[in-house]
Amino acid sequence: MILTPARSPDEYIAALAGWQRRYAEALRGAVREAAPGLDEQLKWGHLVYLRSGPVLLIRAEPARVLFGFWRGQRLRDIEPRLKPGGKYEMATLAIGPDTPLSRETVVALAEAAVALDRALGDPRRDAPTSGARRAPAA
Repeated sequence: MILTPARSPDEYIAALAGWQRRYAEALRGAVREAAPGLDEQLKWGHLVYLRSGPVLLIRAEPARVLFGFWRGQRLRDIEPRLKPGGKYEMATLAIGPDTPLSRETVVALAEAAVALDRALGDPRRDAPTSGARRAPAA
């Protein structure tokens, strides 16, 4: 993650440079076009888009830009390069300076992620809490 003094999504983008800024701006524009009802926030040090809960993220790092999705493992039919990992069915696409990614794919991913949120609600709702324990087997 690139540490930033940004206090808003606009400041976050403005603090980036080079290819990371170009990709982050393009991703942000496509997401905002595809899903204008999402709430864009600077959260956890990067851009997070929320509806009933977190839907997707854009995070600039020194060697890549991550485009990630809560419930993203369900979106791999749209973008097979999404790498599963973490809680909430997370999956991320690691973007480097030469990574091909069409605007149409970004729009399709954002629209599908919003549709999942609309149908299923906040992905954190059904996730086990860190302190949850399983009942012993009978």
